[in-house]
Amino acid sequence: MRKIIIGGLLLVGTAIAGGCTTPPIDFGSTPAYSSNERGRMIWRNWNAEGAQMVDDVDSALLLRPQSRLTIWHVR
Repeated sequence: MRKIIIGGLLLVGTAIAGGCTTPPIDFGSTPAYSSNERGRMIWRNWNAEGAQMVDDVDSALLLRPQSRLTIWHVR
């Protein structure tokens, strides 16, 4: 019985360590992006959302000069 358990553990350990994963294990990554790329995308999105929130507050408090264009106008 002990040999079966040890053999099963060795088989599972070998499959996990060698066959089922890629050598550089990158936790927190998706199939398309590494964890660093994903973190940069999230940070860039949070930064844009924060800038738009500040723009909305400035617009509500009339802190910007009157204009038909916003600072987000892109040609």
